[in-house]
Amino acid sequence: MSHFHPSQIVSLDHHYSRLYGEIIQVIESRDLCWVRPLFLVILDDNLGSINDLFSPKVLVDVRLTSDLLYPTKLFRPALDTEIIPWLNQLESQDYSTEGIQKARQQLHQFIFELWQTYRQEVTNNETASQS
Repeated sequence: MSHFHPSQIVSLDHHYSRLYGEIIQVIESRDLCWVRPLFLVILDDNLGSINDLFSPKVLVDVRLTSDLLYPTKLFRPALDTEIIPWLNQLESQDYSTEGIQKARQQLHQFIFELWQTYRQEVTNNETASQS
């Protein structure tokens, strides 16, 4: 049984980037989450202090992009204290056609990199279990 529920905000973390989204549905029979992306945070890779966690290098509004269907185990619950500082900044985002296209490209790049890493981990685990 999943510890997630609809309307919950979750994070999909990869290196110095985090994709925050809202769970639409948990598909327990397949261990998948249907998630509507909210925003992508790209952090500086040289975090010097805890305050740096709240000053993203890039904040991308991805609310006008496609929903995701991803394995539940890749998500973690997002804390209110980590997302609230960024929510106000979303209102100043660029909603032009070019801005939306750029957001789609950044989300696609994040998902591509995440999937490459996840796929490699699955391959390594399968190889190790066959040994």
